[in-house]
Amino acid sequence: MSSSEDTCCGRHHLRYYRHLFAFFYAVEEINQNLEILPNITLGFHITDSCTLGIISLCGAVIILSGKEDPVAGYSCHQHGQLAGVIGSFSSETSDAISKLTSIYRYPQISYGMTDQRFNNRIEFPFLYRTAPNVHSQYQGLIQLLNFFRWNWVGILTSNDEGDQKCAEELKREITRAGNCVAFMEMVPGISMMSSQELKRLKQIINMVKNSLANVVILFSTDSFLATELCIYPDWHKIVNKVWIISAASSSLANINAENVDSVCITLNRSLAFNIAKGEIQGFKEFLYSIHPSTFPEPFFLWHLWMHAFNCDPRSDLFKCSGQMLSNLSHLEFDVDNFHFTYRLYTSVQVLAHALHNMYTAKTQTGKDQNLEFQPWQLNQYIKKVHFKMPDGQDVFFNDKGNVPAYYDIVNLILLPDGSFHSVKIGSFNQSAPEGQQLFVNQSAILWNPHFNQTPPRSVCSENCGPGYRKILPPEKPICCFECVPCSEGEFSNASDVENCVKCPEDQWPSGKKDQCLPRAIEFLSYDDLLGAAMASIAVLFSIITATILGIFIKYRDTPVVKANNRDLSYILLASLILSFLCPMLFIGRTGKVNCLLRQVSFGIIFGTAISSVLAKTITVLLAFKATKPNSKLSKWVGTRVSNYLVLLCSSGEIVICTAWLLISPPFPDYDTQSEKGKMILQCNEGSTIAFYSVIGYVGFLALLSFIVAFLARKLPDSFNEAQLITFSMLVFCSVWVSFIPAYLSTKGKYTVAVEIFAILASSAGLLGCIFLPKCYIIMLRPDLNTKGHLTGKKFSNKPK
Repeated sequence: MSSSEDTCCGRHHLRYYRHLFAFFYAVEEINQNLEILPNITLGFHITDSCTLGIISLCGAVIILSGKEDPVAGYSCHQHGQLAGVIGSFSSETSDAISKLTSIYRYPQISYGMTDQRFNNRIEFPFLYRTAPNVHSQYQGLIQLLNFFRWNWVGILTSNDEGDQKCAEELKREITRAGNCVAFMEMVPGISMMSSQELKRLKQIINMVKNSLANVVILFSTDSFLATELCIYPDWHKIVNKVWIISAASSSLANINAENVDSVCITLNRSLAFNIAKGEIQGFKEFLYSIHPSTFPEPFFLWHLWMHAFNCDPRSDLFKCSGQMLSNLSHLEFDVDNFHFTYRLYTSVQVLAHALHNMYTAKTQTGKDQNLEFQPWQLNQYIKKVHFKMPDGQDVFFNDKGNVPAYYDIVNLILLPDGSFHSVKIGSFNQSAPEGQQLFVNQSAILWNPHFNQTPPRSVCSENCGPGYRKILPPEKPICCFECVPCSEGEFSNASDVENCVKCPEDQWPSGKKDQCLPRAIEFLSYDDLLGAAMASIAVLFSIITATILGIFIKYRDTPVVKANNRDLSYILLASLILSFLCPMLFIGRTGKVNCLLRQVSFGIIFGTAISSVLAKTITVLLAFKATKPNSKLSKWVGTRVSNYLVLLCSSGEIVICTAWLLISPPFPDYDTQSEKGKMILQCNEGSTIAFYSVIGYVGFLALLSFIVAFLARKLPDSFNEAQLITFSMLVFCSVWVSFIPAYLSTKGKYTVAVEIFAILASSAGLLGCIFLPKCYIIMLRPDLNTKGHLTGKKFSNKPK
């Protein structure tokens, strides 16, 4: 072992001495362990990098050459072969050392650098590190943000170039994960600050204070940034933020050291990432046993005692009197929580295990019993090293030269004496299965009392609740969205959805549009006032028609009944009875059977009725024409001809209806488009062409009847039924011509009501125009119900 006064930089923080003691302790522990490197003693050469790259480079030259006055390219080691280099703590000094050691292919193990660029195995093939790289911390930070649903955060970093690059990369990773960065600012150091920098610092403080981002990440590779917030009083005005401190910035020793003259309320109850601490068995006792009088080559201990106790073991004036490290407070010299100290201890163990594995392999093969080796040979064994530390932690390197990343997540609590105490509230283990890497014990967290709710929220836009979807305004971050209600017929039952979902066809969104409810099924039922009224009218008219039929049957031998083809009157009245009852198929819940029957029944029944009217009209016309002498039409006058005519005309409707049923029959269907929240049960016609063909054929027969009746209008009044038929056909045609636009313009059950009305109105028109005048004669003017009156040979006066 050797050290030099020339390589000591003077005053250091006490924790760096603890790193050095851990190095001594690890080497001594390995030398006393008979299971590792038996019969081989490890030695070391220490130089102080002074946290400067140029000085660390000079130290590396001294180590490689083995002389205080080095000669480049020559090795003058007299006490053994150089195996490797451990260090340094910072990225700058480690980089400087690596540039030299990699030339000679010496492996280097750093215990403090976290910079992502050292993952480049082409540029740094012999560099390893026992501290997790910064990229793994990005993942831990992002998972912590996601755990608390903080999607609107700020980032503060130092004016160090490396810190700025890391902060930029952290911002990209946060954005890639779907979160947003409200601001990212570089905080200037308060020492030797210019007026312009001071003005800028005040602007940053005001911006952080007024920002909607309630979470601010302090990201730096040094604790300088956290101590800045404690020292500069304007930061103390910000009390409503959650501060998340990166691992390299969260050194309690440094924060407490800088917090001597102020109460750092800003960071009270903040969260911090710490490189997971480890246990070094017996190290505490070793530290407490150290004294300059008993330690070999105690030059650097003199500086430690001067720094820690303000005494000099070499001086009679400032003589030390029994001061030991155990006299230091926990805040000054922590001997229980080892973070980077443990990583240095691990680095020595890695080098020793790799050497042991290499010598074991040589011994087992028997090919080379020489203990000398080339540096690159050891590098191969460091790559493959895999062992458990005494406290059980697993140590191995991935293909980037990194150990598994494991962080403690702590809650920094400000104690009454003004110092900070950390409480572990969670952890992040990058090597754990996905979904199990982050653990947070929320009940253990003490939040800042200035928050109205815990855990606090940090979002640009509040969640879009169920029934809403989020839209992103132009030129806004994805976290700054607006909430708009779901469109008609759509719902969302979760928060922050980008698209609402259409309800199934038989369902409709609730009033809040957060769920789908069964649609109300609507149809023209007997319980409806409209349905009940139409059913009553239909029954009433069918009874009236049946009564008229009964009258005609009773007075079947009277001239009025016999004069206009008694059989056709019976057929027409029977058809009208069925026509009035036809609406019963339209009212009530639509089923497969009544859907098939309703339009077909209507078409055939009406076709028969109009065929009867046409036959009656033709019969009247033929009967009148046949009375002329030598008329050839006399043979066409008779019951059989008129019956055949009814059968022929109605058979056309039967053919149309049969084809309709065979090709595209009607079927029950639901109309979900006409009315909101309702599902209209209706009869789908199947074929629109067939439906209008049925109505069109009836209209054709009616038009034909109207034309024939119009031609027969000049027959003698006493005998002439043509005028009544003409008027009835006029009513019939008017109803059905009006029906078509009304049918097309109505929806739902009112469409059915329009068709029922057309059926009832047209049937009532036939009944009233053709049969009521005859019933009047039969029942009230029997004096007119004579053959003579009908033939015009005898007239009767109304009885007085």
